[in-house]
Amino acid sequence: MKTFDVVVIGAGPGGYIAAIRAAQLKKSVAIVEMDKLGGVCLNRGCIPTKAVLKSAHAVHELADFKELGLDVELKGLDGAQAVKRAKGISDKVSKGIEFLMKKNKITVLRGFAKLKNSTTIEVQDASGKLENVGAKNIILATGAHYRSFPGLEHDGKRLIGAWEAIKMEQLPKSIGIIGAGAIGVEFAYFWNAFGVDVHIFELQKNLLPIEDTDSSKEVERAYKKYGIKMSLGVEKVSAKNNGNDVTITAIENGKTVDYKFEMGLIAVGMTGNIDGIGLEAAGVKTDRGFVQVNDMYQTSVPNIYAIGDLAGPPLLAHSASHEGVIAAEHLAGDKPHALDKMNVPGCTYCQPQVASVGYTERALKEKGIKYSVGKLPFQANGKAVASNETAGFVKTLLGEDGELLGAHIVGTQATELIHEYVLFRQMEGIDEEIFATVHPHPTLGEFLAESVMNAKGRSLNF
Repeated sequence: MKTFDVVVIGAGPGGYIAAIRAAQLKKSVAIVEMDKLGGVCLNRGCIPTKAVLKSAHAVHELADFKELGLDVELKGLDGAQAVKRAKGISDKVSKGIEFLMKKNKITVLRGFAKLKNSTTIEVQDASGKLENVGAKNIILATGAHYRSFPGLEHDGKRLIGAWEAIKMEQLPKSIGIIGAGAIGVEFAYFWNAFGVDVHIFELQKNLLPIEDTDSSKEVERAYKKYGIKMSLGVEKVSAKNNGNDVTITAIENGKTVDYKFEMGLIAVGMTGNIDGIGLEAAGVKTDRGFVQVNDMYQTSVPNIYAIGDLAGPPLLAHSASHEGVIAAEHLAGDKPHALDKMNVPGCTYCQPQVASVGYTERALKEKGIKYSVGKLPFQANGKAVASNETAGFVKTLLGEDGELLGAHIVGTQATELIHEYVLFRQMEGIDEEIFATVHPHPTLGEFLAESVMNAKGRSLNF
């Protein structure tokens, strides 16, 4: 039986990063994956969805070309081509992960992994052949799968989830989307741009309900302009496959209403892949669909770690990668810093994009924390006006001592701009430090400092 210092189960953005970091720390490492390297994120999630969103954004950009001096004509929309391109990109990036495994001398085992005990893993390959592998340490990174509820079950045909949605080359004429988190909102943007009649249903009162309310409302205004229908604050949503179409039923304003669509996307959350991987045999404890971990991502069995979606919220690829680094460093005897989940940025890649870190204004009010608000619309930013990218704003929430309690950006480059605020919070900066930082002009980014100034009543350009 082959034995390794570390065996990682699952090669998504958490698993393969954990494997690389462990190898850098001079550990012998194997990684087990039953599908393509890169996991859901690379093959059915983050990367291919961003590819189709680029196609959607190009459709909207065409409307502005005449004003920019370009006389172009849109001759047609080819959703199948957009999806094929996305698949090709995923395949290319997956090969890049294979290269990284070879570069770092990580053994790749193809198959389904199951814990036999705390130091032995059974790997079953596609032919059914079994192989036992020994491990001094194990990192579980098996990810998550769709949640379902009575009346909201995926059938993979007309009632689909995100993984089927990203592979769908023949787009429907109409689709109802249940759930207005990042997945639902992003697919709505893509499908709408390519001519699909889209209707979003959400139990909460706003799109992107975990975001700051101002951010949610900004996206709602944009979606109304696009012609995307929204039923927000509804009750008791259910979906039924009728064979030739789908019925989505919801209670709106106290009345039961039925809607008919060609298909339905159910995007109501995820739960950890904890079944069938031998957690009980190894003595690993779980709680409400996820593996229990401490702040170093150790499970109830000290030499077994769990990271990423398997270990619970936030279910984000960049969080999983960072958790993988922490786990690898800890098992190697280092003393990594624990992850502050309030410093994990959230990003939604529709247009306008949404990015945030820290508290929402709503949360600060609920907690009774005193704060000041700085908020500047991109309509007042010279670079944004010159680039014809004026949608959205920068909003900062400062504490009494000038600390950044929360930051919220909506706009065409929001997910690229949020990094400065994440670093600012991680380094426990105060307002005076960002005032003293020279920001290049003209840029969208100069409003990051200007918003903090605005919160302190000293905005110079607004």
